[in-house]
Amino acid sequence: MAYLGGDVGETAAQPLRADAERSVRAILEAAERVLAEDPGASMEQIAAAAGVARTTIHRRFASRQALIEALASSAARRLARAVDDGRPDTAPPLVAMHRITANVLQVKGAWAFALGVAQDPDSEAAALQRDIAVRCVAVLKRAQDAGLIAPDADLDWVRRVYYALIGESLHGTDAPTDPDTLAARIIDTLLHGTGPHT
Repeated sequence: MAYLGGDVGETAAQPLRADAERSVRAILEAAERVLAEDPGASMEQIAAAAGVARTTIHRRFASRQALIEALASSAARRLARAVDDGRPDTAPPLVAMHRITANVLQVKGAWAFALGVAQDPDSEAAALQRDIAVRCVAVLKRAQDAGLIAPDADLDWVRRVYYALIGESLHGTDAPTDPDTLAARIIDTLLHGTGPHT
């Protein structure tokens, strides 16, 4: 791996000092902002936005690609924590679905560039995304068992529809921006469709 430091908030073989963690965090946050506006932005532009010297960014990341891979992995870990925080295995299914959706909307809204980067199937980010998909289906299965989803529904298809609803919610310009309001709309549409409620 070409990333030369541990991810912020993660345990590494050689943990970063607090000041190094802060600089990595600043670099990753700046990279998200800068690359979301200009995907072709240089390492120098990212360093300037992060308020660090160009040598600092090159010391932490061996290349621009290494920085983007670290950014994608960091964002995927945030997404996985957003799922964890929704208590997918223990909260009542409807509560878990709402919490997870609101949490995911916040992460996806803040890290849109990083989460949209095409990943090598063997990368950490891709592995995390696959795990999140499996966990999503598990929550949907709990909802199905609770009678919230039709017993004969294809849960992988339901997951894909759910992902699409989240994506559209983030791209709409006239939609409410409060994550809880959006989450309620997404879950209502997923479970009841757009026909009249009976």
